[in-house]
Amino acid sequence: MIGDGRLDARPWMAGKATRAVILALSANGKPARFVGGCVRDALLGRPVKDIDIATPEQPDEVMRLLEAAGIRAIPTGIAHGTVTAVTGAAHFEITSLRRDVETFGRHARVVFTDDWDADAARRDFTMNALFCDPDGTLYDPTGGRADLDAGRVRFVGDPLARIEEDVLRLLRFFRFHGWYGKGAPDAAALDACRALAPGLAGLSAERVWSELHRLLAAPDPAAVLRLMADNAILPHVLAEADRIPRLAALTALEDRLGLAPDPLRRLAAAISSDGDGALAKRLRLSRADGKRLGALAAPDIRPDPAAARAERREALYRLGADMFRDLVLIGWADRVGDDAGWRALWALPETDPVAKFPLSGRDALAAGVPKGRRVGALLAEVEAWWIEGGFSAGRTACLARLKGLAAEDA
Repeated sequence: MIGDGRLDARPWMAGKATRAVILALSANGKPARFVGGCVRDALLGRPVKDIDIATPEQPDEVMRLLEAAGIRAIPTGIAHGTVTAVTGAAHFEITSLRRDVETFGRHARVVFTDDWDADAARRDFTMNALFCDPDGTLYDPTGGRADLDAGRVRFVGDPLARIEEDVLRLLRFFRFHGWYGKGAPDAAALDACRALAPGLAGLSAERVWSELHRLLAAPDPAAVLRLMADNAILPHVLAEADRIPRLAALTALEDRLGLAPDPLRRLAAAISSDGDGALAKRLRLSRADGKRLGALAAPDIRPDPAAARAERREALYRLGADMFRDLVLIGWADRVGDDAGWRALWALPETDPVAKFPLSGRDALAAGVPKGRRVGALLAEVEAWWIEGGFSAGRTACLARLKGLAAEDA
């Protein structure tokens, strides 16, 4: 391959673990090159999370070379050419150059090759088909550098054929557009996505949620969901997303407040309700995530900046600071304009905090209450009295109240 420019040296390229893996893979005199996301993100000046390496060595030889160098080698997908190298805390995914013989969904029947162009031709997007030597020499067989600079997510080859090979690429196109796209999406790609959108029904819930989760973490997920809706694609994966303007407002609030993206909170903002848990079940969310989504999308308590102080503080106590703030953000996004009131409500956990209820079941038992439901009932009565009093009663006063109620039972 002839070089197509250079990538300035980055710390991750010269790290001790990286150099050890590259040296091991190059022991037979064949080049080992960085590929995909690490090259793409480095060119954009973004943090590099995972380092992927491509090599013309076949998987069994990759295993042998790594082990000969004292590097742990894990055959994570050896039938498809993938080996994971582990040195210290660092992990590297190494793929042997390959070309597809037959494709069927996520998997393919491949043959290994020493042809770098053939390997590039089987990748999804041009910006993911960039290679880089350890010395920074770039190789760009599909025009990915120009697409990356232009903010254009473009399939390698025919978009229809690439999506038919694996329909998940359709969702990946929108996720990548959310993270790397600028302006209008690639027309040929969008046409293919519209044509093949019904095929999304065949994807597993786990794969759909994995892509949606990463899409929702993008800088402007509302714009991407709106694009999907306008092109009749969103109904195939997230028909419940009927509050896209609220999602846009929430994202803007997160930016103003310096908050990290929260995909589940953003999902809750994008839908009207999931009180019955249908969406959580369909996406196969974890029990904790499903419970949180339901609480955010169909809350029993809604923080209200117009409520009296006692009501606001009770909402904070009942919900807990994290859920309270999540619901404040969603409510704020729904009512853009009353900034001062919502900002004060957002700050409530710091400006007007609520103490933890000072009693437990152990206190009730110590007061002579027999084990059973009455323990919880008496504590609830004391708690209600404590809340009504503005959370001001201390442990001593609460204990006295508990003992008085227990004495009445005797």
